[in-house]
Amino acid sequence: MVIREMAPSACLKVLAGAKLARLACAHENQPYIVPTHLAYHEASESLYGFTTRGRKVEWMRANPLVCVEVDEVLDFDQWVSVIVIGEYEELPAALETERLTLRSPEHPRNLVAVTAAAEPRQPTFADRRREAWTALNTLPMWWQPGSDVWATRPGQDTTASLEPIYYRVRIKSITGHMAADDAKTSSSQAVSKPNNGIASWLRKVFSG
Repeated sequence: MVIREMAPSACLKVLAGAKLARLACAHENQPYIVPTHLAYHEASESLYGFTTRGRKVEWMRANPLVCVEVDEVLDFDQWVSVIVIGEYEELPAALETERLTLRSPEHPRNLVAVTAAAEPRQPTFADRRREAWTALNTLPMWWQPGSDVWATRPGQDTTASLEPIYYRVRIKSITGHMAADDAKTSSSQAVSKPNNGIASWLRKVFSG
């Protein structure tokens, strides 16, 4: 078995194809990690996620520095693992400062429109939430971890409405490693592995 470092482009391919991720945060020197669905969005260089209020949200609000790990394991000697160092950013339904700007007498709508035409418009939280929705919809059952935890929380008021929280992890750096059969493994041994979807996908990653 040979373990080697992956190029950033190969890491991003793994990230884009991952079905489940592990999100780690820390607060007051205590780490905390949970499995969750995160969708990679290439244009914004971010991972988008959905959850409900709980420990990880409270901790990430206090300390937005997070780590994400994804992996795919075919066998003990055939696997890939990618780690993202990033920053948590919550995507509220409407940013209060944006609403105040539109209502402010010093910022009438026509002035906002002129400014937007003169300068490239920065994405709003509404834009990011739409991106999050679009990206997450590529994953099956992406809402389940967050909603299930909320519904089964001890002492949960069953009449209370669910408060959806969309967020993104802005990617600061990404690294990865892969393990593959060593050079002595014959091609006949390699093809004897089950030719399932994961195997085919891993071979593409290894060959890339």
